Amino acid sequence: MNNGEFVDLSSDSDYAGRVRYIYNNNKDCTLRISDLRESDSAEYKFRIESMQEALKYTGSPGVTLSVTGVMVHVQVQSRRFVKAELKCQSSCRLPDSSSYVWYENERVQTGWTSSSYSFYYNAGDNYSCAVSGHENHRSPSVYGPELPSVSVSPSAEIEEGSSVTLTCSSDANPAAKYIWNKRIGTPILPPFKKGPQLVFSSIHSSDSGQYYCTAKNNLGMKSSKDIFIHVKYPPKLPSVSVSASAEIEEGSSVTLTCSSDANPAAKYTWYKENRKVFLGAVGSYNFTSISSEDRGNYYCRAENQYGEVNSTSLFVNVQYSPKLPSVSVSPSAEIEEGSSVTLTCSSDANPAANYTWYKEDEDSPKASGQIFTITDFRAEHSGSYSCGAQNKLGRSNSTLHQIILAGKFST
Repeated sequence: MNNGEFVDLSSDSDYAGRVRYIYNNNKDCTLRISDLRESDSAEYKFRIESMQEALKYTGSPGVTLSVTGVMVHVQVQSRRFVKAELKCQSSCRLPDSSSYVWYENERVQTGWTSSSYSFYYNAGDNYSCAVSGHENHRSPSVYGPELPSVSVSPSAEIEEGSSVTLTCSSDANPAAKYIWNKRIGTPILPPFKKGPQLVFSSIHSSDSGQYYCTAKNNLGMKSSKDIFIHVKYPPKLPSVSVSASAEIEEGSSVTLTCSSDANPAAKYTWYKENRKVFLGAVGSYNFTSISSEDRGNYYCRAENQYGEVNSTSLFVNVQYSPKLPSVSVSPSAEIEEGSSVTLTCSSDANPAANYTWYKEDEDSPKASGQIFTITDFRAEHSGSYSCGAQNKLGRSNSTLHQIILAGKFST
């Protein structure tokens, strides 16, 4: 029976070519199993079926078959040189005088007839035993692990956050135990997981690296080849920097750099005040001769097929000498005697400019500051005035601006 269902042994793959039904005139039904195996241990029942669907009879209780065999037990005596002692054991009751036959790499070891066999183990050797007179019923061979193989599931691209399983397998008897290691340069990280499977329920980018497993039993150990785990993930928050750590002067060469940890590598886009100014596979944006118009807030965007992220804002403060100053006069019409007149000078400059006022044909400055006020305007105040704007990077003078007292004429 299999899961409550009756199975015809002649059609079962596990018994293929090994079972035979025998009938005789006494209406006896016989099942013969050849090449008997321990896996054949089970309860067997016969079933009688007639041509009528409803008439089916099953012989109960069934017959229980218990198959035993010869096994080799391994005991290590010395780890340094892997000296092992093998014991040939059987679940059958054997006479005390029984002798044994030992096999090393399929060759009979003459002179060894006891149930124990001691030797220095060499990797790749295999051993088995049999009870003398029953050599056709040898024990399964014992041997150290063969080179382990490692598989990865899923086998396609591994995305951050997904579930990933590494499986290690090695042919060994006794069955091998497994240890997992991650290799990061030198030295190798200590074992961090035991068992045939290494499971990442939600894999992280930091889990990328080289892994290998070691299979071990009492007859030796072997490590697999390295397997590379490349975790794909969207860009992390980009970092931005400017090549000029000190003050940036107009006309100098400046490079903005954006970098982000991403797999696969990110592509970068630079923006100024939300306006795209650069797109490329590298995150560098270069000004060969930066100008005052380039002053402002910049940020970059890093993106790959798994996502995108913007950097924080970076203010590029370009310093420049004053531009040509402009002068305004209030009131702008002709000035009446005794009235107040205000002159204002303005210039685009970074850092902010300092202002000085001059009257034509006079060597000494009339005033300093952005605003120059004449509170009681007289005839002698009439004339042409100009202002000069200056910061540490340079100076610029305005054009002359003429102020005339009402009713007076100047040539």
